[in-house]
Amino acid sequence: QSPEQLPAYYENLQNRYDQLNQSLDIQTLKNNVEKHLLDYENKAKILTQKRQQAAQKMSVEVSKIMQKLALVDGKFIVNLIPKSQPTTHGNEDIEFCISGLAGQEFRPLNKVVSGGELSRISLAIQVLTAQNAYVPTLIFDEVDVGIGGSVAEIVGNLLSELANSNKNSNKNSNSKNCQILCITHLAQVAAKADNQWQVSKSKNSKTNETISQIIKLDSKQQRIEEIARMIGGIDITDITLQHAKELLENK
Repeated sequence: QSPEQLPAYYENLQNRYDQLNQSLDIQTLKNNVEKHLLDYENKAKILTQKRQQAAQKMSVEVSKIMQKLALVDGKFIVNLIPKSQPTTHGNEDIEFCISGLAGQEFRPLNKVVSGGELSRISLAIQVLTAQNAYVPTLIFDEVDVGIGGSVAEIVGNLLSELANSNKNSNKNSNSKNCQILCITHLAQVAAKADNQWQVSKSKNSKTNETISQIIKLDSKQQRIEEIARMIGGIDITDITLQHAKELLENK
C-alpha cells in the first residue's frame, strides 16, 4: 500500500475486525435477530391487513360472477390460514374455497369442482383481477360444460371482456401478444372470438386410425357455416345460417 492509501486501508481492517467481534458476541446477535424480527412483524401485520381487505372484496365479487355463470348456489371465499413460523411471504397461507356446489360447507377449490366448474370459476377470478395483472395467454378448456342459452352468451361476453381488459392493461408493455384460447362446443361462445379454428376427427379406412384435424376458418362465410353447424348439427337451414350470421355480427 502507498502511504496515501494507508488510512483507508486501516479503516477497512478496523471495520472487518469489528464485524468479526460482533459475530462472536451472542448478545449482539440476539439483539440483531430481535430487531429484524420486530421489523418483519410490523411489515407482516400490514400485509395481513391488506390481505384481509382484499380477501373480503374478492370473495364477494367472485361469488357474484360465479352466479352469473350457472353456479347459482356457489359461494367463493378466500381463507387466510395463519402460519406457525415467519415466512418470506408473510404470516399466512392463502386458500380459495367454495360452497354450494358439492355441499354447503366451504371446502378447498381443487377438491370439490369438476373441470367445467373450475374453468368458470377461473374465468370469474381472471375477469376480476384483469385490471391489476397482465397475463399474456389464458387457456380455458370447455368452460361451457353444463351451460347453454343466455349463460353461454354471458361466458362469451366475459371472455371478450377479459381479452380487452388484458389488452388495455398491456398498453405500456413491450409485448404485443395477448390471447385467450378457449375450447368450446357452444356457438354463443365461439361467435365472440376474433379467430376461430375447427377441430374434427375422421377415421382412415385403410389403416383404421383416427385422425384429428385443425383448420383455421379464415373467411366470414366459413365462420358462419361452422357456427351454424354448432347450432343445428348436420342439417343446416337458411334460418340456422341467419342465426349464425347474427351471432357473429353482434359479438
